[in-house]
Amino acid sequence: MRIDIITVLPELIKSPFEASILKRAIENQLVEVHFHNLRDYTTDNYKSVDDYQFGGGAGMVMMIEPIDKCISELKSQRAYDEVIYMTPDGTVFNQQIANHLSLKGNIIILCGHYKGVDQRVRDLFVTKEISIGDYVLSGGELAAAVLCDAIIRLIPGVLGNETSALTDSFQDNLLAPPIYTRPREYKGMKVPEVLFSGNFPKIEIWRDEQSYQRTKERRPDLLDD
Repeated sequence: MRIDIITVLPELIKSPFEASILKRAIENQLVEVHFHNLRDYTTDNYKSVDDYQFGGGAGMVMMIEPIDKCISELKSQRAYDEVIYMTPDGTVFNQQIANHLSLKGNIIILCGHYKGVDQRVRDLFVTKEISIGDYVLSGGELAAAVLCDAIIRLIPGVLGNETSALTDSFQDNLLAPPIYTRPREYKGMKVPEVLFSGNFPKIEIWRDEQSYQRTKERRPDLLDD
């Protein structure tokens, strides 16, 4: 997979890819991540990427021309499966979307900033608009990092245990069950005996029951889907 991230603040988004799982995925050539500074595609001396909005109103708007130049240059080099715009009014991101995107080959992610982008960018280039929640950030960079983390960890070979991602919360619309490690007892709190039974079918039944119960208590909306 190749991910191209378009941003006005590349220094803000690079650090999550320089440590832990994402760093290893890149080093092992399981994914390519490239950052493109939108100011490199401007034509004026001030490297302007935004302007006042027509009709008045608060907030600056990202202009279409530098975005067009950047996306067009990338598309001249390879085909892309999706051009994703990170925006608060997009489809709310979930595990099913992450699963779907993890199967793609090449993705462009456009990070919004200021008041957002000229609507013509969304009309002409964007194939999918994604939000990570019903709140507003200063820009789309942190949201793009969240999106990438959720996608990349699903790529085969990225996690040490291939089945780990399949047992995460929200797979099959259920939250993950309780998990335990040593010591077996701590301050009077004991690990459930079933986990020491060695009866793995019985353990899986217990985990399924716990997942359902936890989902019912904490996120009943998931059971309605």
